[in-house]
Amino acid sequence: MWLPRWPTDRLRRRQPIPSDWPLVAVAEFGGRALVTAADSLAAAGGVLPGASLADARALLPGLATLPADPAGDAAELARLADWCGRYSPLVALDGADGLWIDITGAAHLFGGEAALIADLRHRLAARGHDARAAIADTPGAAWAIARFADGPETILSSGRLAAALAELPVSALRLPPTMAAELERLGLRRIADLYPLPRASLARRFGLLPGERLDQALGRAEEPISPRLPAPAYVVRRVLAEPTLEADGIAAVLQRLLGRLCEELAEAGQGARRLDLHCYRVDGRVIRLSVGTSQPAREPRALARLFAERLDRIDPGFGIEAMALAAARVEAMSDLQLVLERGSGERGGGERGSKAGRAGDPLLASFVDRLGNRLGFSRIARAIPRESHLPERAVSRVALDVEAPPARWPDDPGPLRLFNRPEQVEADGDPPEAFLWRRRRHRILKAEGPARIAPEWWRGATGDVRDYWRLEDEEGRRFWLYGEAGGWYLHGLFA
Repeated sequence: MWLPRWPTDRLRRRQPIPSDWPLVAVAEFGGRALVTAADSLAAAGGVLPGASLADARALLPGLATLPADPAGDAAELARLADWCGRYSPLVALDGADGLWIDITGAAHLFGGEAALIADLRHRLAARGHDARAAIADTPGAAWAIARFADGPETILSSGRLAAALAELPVSALRLPPTMAAELERLGLRRIADLYPLPRASLARRFGLLPGERLDQALGRAEEPISPRLPAPAYVVRRVLAEPTLEADGIAAVLQRLLGRLCEELAEAGQGARRLDLHCYRVDGRVIRLSVGTSQPAREPRALARLFAERLDRIDPGFGIEAMALAAARVEAMSDLQLVLERGSGERGGGERGSKAGRAGDPLLASFVDRLGNRLGFSRIARAIPRESHLPERAVSRVALDVEAPPARWPDDPGPLRLFNRPEQVEADGDPPEAFLWRRRRHRILKAEGPARIAPEWWRGATGDVRDYWRLEDEEGRRFWLYGEAGGWYLHGLFA
């Protein structure tokens, strides 16, 4: 899609200028005021970009002028690209006045290619933008047809690339102006003039670029476009028959989108970890809303509850005309996994650490999801096992939204409470028959051990060998003590 009058169209929308006045955008270069963009009325009167403002006023005394705003043009074009996401998630910027839109597999949602391109231009025209659009098998061909072919709308059928491009100027291959001028000086004015030329002789004079551009336009070489946002693997969209202003209408459409998206995820054996809702307003604005989950999920009702707390943040403006729901982040998920997670209540097991706070009790998972969407999943931490037999290094804390490598909790999880730093105690005997901790003496009735742990020499750690004991005093309290050359230390409490 090419917007030939983008800067002046944008300025006219923002300034109360009569529609029958010619308009130009002006910027100062080297102390001279030059025209940087001209609308169709100014161009018809002979005023073109690059002309001095004095010459332009001599041609059109009633000329309206406004300061050029390249930064504002670029920002508004980026917003327009977001709005074009209603047609396809693959949208890329093309310079300062164009967009690439990859509609592969999306045209049928709008009634076909002809209906899609007509709807796109109609909506842009309603907002005051002159647009030329072309649909072709290759980005290069679409670019050339949109800018140089006759007619504002062109749909190029497959197999007609060479014939459609033949009569266009060589500048339609997106060559540098100096290179295109040199080709024309040699008599190579049309793209068809390049067809019979030996590629080697063309490369010797002009390099590889002309041949590469020609191959890309004709589909002989791949030319992927780089979208502004990564395309989600799973996305569903719905164009509303009438714009909606009510929160209930938005919620109803969202519920349908969730149902369709969850069906696609179930067929692929995937569960959503982050969902992005895009609401396209009639004024060209896009409202985004994202929710996350602590574990893979694809239950429409549960996901709808996460969105319900945020729907009041959506400002529909003059109405929302289309909505899209994307699973921006997914993880493998099976029906068997759902059963195991909901039925598992054991403390041990290989999955407890990697999905702590994510699997198991569905009520806990729902609570974590709501808390994460309110506070941010990065602010919620979970414990995961780490490859170390030293107790103080065997567990680490990571944010809930950070993927941790798979690891297994040890069969003996250790004490319920582990001190950050072991506390030295005064003990009698080996194993201790009694010890003094925090001014209180504990007489031991039962002892189990020792469990010997040596320093991790491969990490360069130094220290004494530790002998850990499980001790129980007269009141039934259980302690985890270890002895080394420096004395006895209390490292944790079992109860």
